Amino acid sequence: MSNWSVYIIQCDDGSLYTGISTDVERRFRQHLMQKGAKYFRSRQPRQLVFVEAGHDRVSASRREVFIKKMKRTEKLHLIAMCSCL
Repeated sequence: MSNWSVYIIQCDDGSLYTGISTDVERRFRQHLMQKGAKYFRSRQPRQLVFVEAGHDRVSASRREVFIKKMKRTEKLHLIAMCSCL
């Protein structure tokens, strides 16, 4: 099934968080309530800045790992080039 998405959230400290979900809006709300990822215990999610849909679970996980390994400048370029939102 191709209903997984990879997403990037910009946080209040300017950092970028990358994750995967089958429902990005629900997952973003969970992050706002500090449920799930420990990353948001010390920072607040501000804005969903990137969504890449059409993945299955395996391809979404691989893409997440690939994006997480990118340099910040590369991530910002990816966000700027995407018209996904």
